[in-house]
Amino acid sequence: MTSQPAAPALVHAEAAASAIRALNHATRPGLGWCDDGLTGPADVYDVVGALATLAARLPQALTQLQAWLDTETDAGRVAVVDGEHAGDPAALTATVGYWTDTAASAARALTHALDHAHTTLTWAARTTRS
Repeated sequence: MTSQPAAPALVHAEAAASAIRALNHATRPGLGWCDDGLTGPADVYDVVGALATLAARLPQALTQLQAWLDTETDAGRVAVVDGEHAGDPAALTATVGYWTDTAASAARALTHALDHAHTTLTWAARTTRS
Protein backbone atom coordinates (compact mmCIF):
# COMPACT_ATOMS: atom_id res chain seq x y z
CA MET A 1 0.00 0.00 0.00
CA THR A 2 1.32 3.46 -0.89
CA SER A 3 0.65 6.48 1.22
CA GLN A 4 -0.89 9.61 -0.19
CA PRO A 5 1.57 12.50 -0.59
CA ALA A 6 1.26 15.30 1.96
CA ALA A 7 -0.78 18.32 0.93
CA PRO A 8 1.41 21.19 -0.32
CA ALA A 9 0.15 23.43 2.51
CA LEU A 10 1.35 20.89 5.07
CA VAL A 11 4.73 20.55 3.36
CA HIS A 12 5.24 24.32 3.57
CA ALA A 13 4.04 24.57 7.19
CA GLU A 14 6.38 21.75 8.21
CA ALA A 15 9.28 23.44 6.35
CA ALA A 16 8.58 26.69 8.23
CA ALA A 17 8.54 24.82 11.56
CA SER A 18 11.81 23.08 10.66
CA ALA A 19 13.37 26.40 9.67
CA ILE A 20 12.50 27.90 13.06
CA ARG A 21 13.96 24.87 14.79
CA ALA A 22 17.18 25.33 12.80
CA LEU A 23 17.19 29.03 13.71
CA ASN A 24 16.82 28.11 17.38
CA HIS A 25 19.89 25.89 17.07
CA ALA A 26 21.90 28.49 15.13
CA THR A 27 21.28 31.17 17.76
CA ARG A 28 21.87 29.01 20.83
CA PRO A 29 24.68 30.50 22.94
CA GLY A 30 27.89 28.51 22.78
CA LEU A 31 26.73 26.32 19.91
CA GLY A 32 27.32 28.32 16.79
CA TRP A 33 26.52 31.68 18.34
CA CYS A 34 29.62 33.34 16.97
CA ASP A 35 30.77 30.45 14.78
CA ASP A 36 28.01 30.15 12.20
CA GLY A 37 24.85 31.59 13.72
CA LEU A 38 25.53 35.24 14.52
CA THR A 39 28.54 37.43 13.91
CA GLY A 40 27.26 40.80 15.09
CA PRO A 41 24.31 43.12 15.69
CA ALA A 42 23.70 43.37 11.93
CA ASP A 43 22.91 39.65 11.92
CA VAL A 44 20.44 40.13 14.76
CA TYR A 45 18.89 43.03 12.83
CA ASP A 46 18.49 40.88 9.72
CA VAL A 47 17.09 37.86 11.60
CA VAL A 48 14.61 39.98 13.57
CA GLY A 49 13.53 41.60 10.30
CA ALA A 50 12.98 38.21 8.68
CA LEU A 51 11.02 37.02 11.73
CA ALA A 52 8.84 40.15 11.51
CA THR A 53 8.09 39.26 7.89
CA LEU A 54 7.26 35.68 8.87
CA ALA A 55 4.92 36.87 11.63
CA ALA A 56 3.25 39.38 9.29
CA ARG A 57 2.38 36.56 6.88
CA LEU A 58 0.76 34.29 9.47
CA PRO A 59 -2.62 36.08 9.67
CA GLN A 60 -3.19 35.58 5.93
CA ALA A 61 -2.43 31.86 6.16
CA LEU A 62 -4.67 31.46 9.21
CA THR A 63 -7.53 33.36 7.55
CA GLN A 64 -7.24 31.23 4.42
CA LEU A 65 -7.19 28.00 6.42
CA GLN A 66 -10.32 29.09 8.25
CA ALA A 67 -12.03 30.13 5.01
CA TRP A 68 -11.34 26.70 3.55
CA LEU A 69 -12.76 25.00 6.65
CA ASP A 70 -15.83 27.26 6.59
CA THR A 71 -16.48 26.48 2.92
CA GLU A 72 -16.05 22.73 3.38
CA THR A 73 -18.27 22.73 6.47
CA ASP A 74 -20.99 24.74 4.72
CA ALA A 75 -20.87 22.27 1.81
CA GLY A 76 -21.37 19.35 4.21
CA ARG A 77 -17.92 17.87 3.61
CA VAL A 78 -16.73 17.98 7.24
CA ALA A 79 -17.75 15.39 9.82
CA VAL A 80 -16.81 15.36 13.49
CA VAL A 81 -16.67 11.74 14.61
CA ASP A 82 -15.79 12.19 18.29
CA GLY A 83 -14.83 14.71 20.91
CA GLU A 84 -16.42 17.84 22.24
CA HIS A 85 -18.08 18.74 18.92
CA ALA A 86 -19.05 15.21 17.81
CA GLY A 87 -21.77 15.40 15.17
CA ASP A 88 -21.62 19.21 15.02
CA PRO A 89 -19.21 20.41 12.33
CA ALA A 90 -20.56 23.96 12.53
CA ALA A 91 -19.67 24.19 16.24
CA LEU A 92 -16.21 22.77 15.54
CA THR A 93 -15.66 25.26 12.73
CA ALA A 94 -16.83 28.16 14.88
CA THR A 95 -14.50 27.12 17.70
CA VAL A 96 -11.56 26.73 15.33
CA GLY A 97 -12.46 30.15 13.89
CA TYR A 98 -12.29 31.71 17.34
CA TRP A 99 -8.82 30.24 17.90
CA THR A 100 -7.48 31.08 14.43
CA ASP A 101 -8.72 34.67 14.89
CA THR A 102 -7.00 34.75 18.29
CA ALA A 103 -3.79 33.41 16.73
CA ALA A 104 -3.97 35.94 13.89
CA SER A 105 -4.32 38.77 16.42
CA ALA A 106 -1.36 37.41 18.37
CA ALA A 107 0.67 37.23 15.14
CA ARG A 108 -0.16 40.89 14.41
CA ALA A 109 1.01 41.81 17.93
CA LEU A 110 4.17 39.76 17.38
CA THR A 111 4.77 41.55 14.07
CA HIS A 112 4.38 44.92 15.80
CA ALA A 113 6.85 43.97 18.54
CA LEU A 114 9.39 42.57 16.08
CA ASP A 115 9.09 45.63 13.85
CA HIS A 116 9.93 47.82 16.87
CA ALA A 117 12.87 45.60 17.82
CA HIS A 118 14.07 45.68 14.21
CA THR A 119 13.86 49.48 14.06
CA THR A 120 15.66 49.79 17.40
CA LEU A 121 18.53 47.67 16.07
CA THR A 122 19.05 49.95 13.04
CA TRP A 123 22.10 51.71 14.45
CA ALA A 124 23.63 48.84 16.43
CA ALA A 125 27.15 47.84 15.34
CA ARG A 126 29.85 45.46 16.46
CA THR A 127 32.73 47.04 18.35
CA THR A 128 36.37 46.20 17.76
CA ARG A 129 36.82 45.13 21.40
CA SER A 130 37.17 41.43 22.09
